[in-house]
Amino acid sequence: MNAPYNRREFLTEVGRGMVIAAVGYEVATDLGFASALAEEVSDRLSFGALEPLVCLMQETPVNGLLPILVDKLHSGTDLRQLTAAAALANARTFGGEDYVGFHTMMALAPALHMSRELPTELQPLPVFKVLYRNTNRIQEHGGRKDEVLHAVSAEARKSGPPGSAGILPASDGESLRAAVRREDVNEAEQTFARIAQSSPDDAFNSLLFAVDDHTEVHRVVLPYRAWDLLGLIGKEQAHTLLRQSVRYCVKAESWQNPPGGNTPRNLLPKMLEEHKLLGKTPGDRKPDDAWVEQTSQAIFKSTPEQAAEIAAASLAEGISPASLGEAITLAANQLILRDMGRTAQSEVPGKPIGSVHGDSIGVHACDSANAWRNMALVTNSRNCFACLILGAYQVAFDRTARGGDFLNWQPLPLARHLQEIKSENAQDLLRDAEEAIRGNLQAKASAVAQRYGELGHDSRPLFDLLLRYAVSEDGSLHAEKFYRTVSEEFAATRAAYRWRHVVALARVTASEFGRPAAGIAEARSLLQV
Repeated sequence: MNAPYNRREFLTEVGRGMVIAAVGYEVATDLGFASALAEEVSDRLSFGALEPLVCLMQETPVNGLLPILVDKLHSGTDLRQLTAAAALANARTFGGEDYVGFHTMMALAPALHMSRELPTELQPLPVFKVLYRNTNRIQEHGGRKDEVLHAVSAEARKSGPPGSAGILPASDGESLRAAVRREDVNEAEQTFARIAQSSPDDAFNSLLFAVDDHTEVHRVVLPYRAWDLLGLIGKEQAHTLLRQSVRYCVKAESWQNPPGGNTPRNLLPKMLEEHKLLGKTPGDRKPDDAWVEQTSQAIFKSTPEQAAEIAAASLAEGISPASLGEAITLAANQLILRDMGRTAQSEVPGKPIGSVHGDSIGVHACDSANAWRNMALVTNSRNCFACLILGAYQVAFDRTARGGDFLNWQPLPLARHLQEIKSENAQDLLRDAEEAIRGNLQAKASAVAQRYGELGHDSRPLFDLLLRYAVSEDGSLHAEKFYRTVSEEFAATRAAYRWRHVVALARVTASEFGRPAAGIAEARSLLQV
């Protein structure tokens, strides 16, 4: 007869999280399972009442995940709780240091937003899609055995004076940035932990001092999507989610930067000082449509330094951050509309020649501009100015840094593409759009979307169509995030120009069609939808 398992052997064999998730903390404690886990690793992060769900996300084999999630929904756990647990599982496992991992984290808030645009019976689909990807990557990483994030010691969190609520001492952000530049991850973590004790707002404002040293896309988008997620799952998790960006910034310091890569850390202080923006309150001047269009084109056609100058001068003149943000995101939008697509040299599985989905220059540029614009609206004055100056800088930098003759390439749809669209009825145009998407006809999809908007049709049915494919298709890690980017920009942009964002989404949707997302078919079957 085999000898019985002791507690530690049993936990190792079946997975601690699955046991705790199945029996609950009180029973697990009575049986000694929870204490065995605590004895094994004393510095592991724990998330209180969410811990069983977090462990479930980390330790469940991916081929058994979706049936459990459906059962959780039926027993009263909602999508917000599942998303929160997935975000914490992702953060604890990867700490912002795994490419697929942090892309999955950035998709969580968009997926939850997307679910709220769907009929009740379909709402779990976008969330389940990303949760499946999340657990799959965690399992590929080894589950819990190589977690990156650990608890920060109480001594480290209490050291130094706390930041005052409301008005953030610049020294906090500067101290964090200095630790990042020294590539000292422990010092950076401890500094950020101290700052985070004050408030989530202070933590976010301090973090941006380190973020704005560079304009690399993931460095920019990761903190915004984490902040957006906090609005959905609760700001009590701010320290855990935002410290991923601290670690990302530290790691990025060791990378070999492209020519001009270090320019932002020198250019930004110059712009803030020369235009006397430090200590200034953002203005509320709302320019006309012509100003937005002219400024957008100027940013798009400028050198990165000139674009930063345009933004700084506009802010000094009292232009509202929202209006300048419109111009910046419209400039980024041109990088999708004008893109000639991937070349033979950049073709990879899932992203063929001519495709523009996934990590294309345009999708990355739009996601970055969206992040800068949104962060500018929720931070203090200094960071508001910094985000918009760097947002303009990055659009111009992206236009030149990855090659391509964007100034001479013409934006889709071309005149001939529009001439080929004969339908005017909304239902006929929606049918034409779906036909173009399913045929991977990027130009036609763009033309149909533009004509649909020109005719004044209700935007919701077209968004519903594009949402359906943002859920069903893989999207090479970017489908959810880009759908949300376009949704936000459509809502934030004036009527004269907002449809350009939808045209870009239609093009990207046509590019990505034909590669179904992992787990979607199983989720539909289990949900019977």
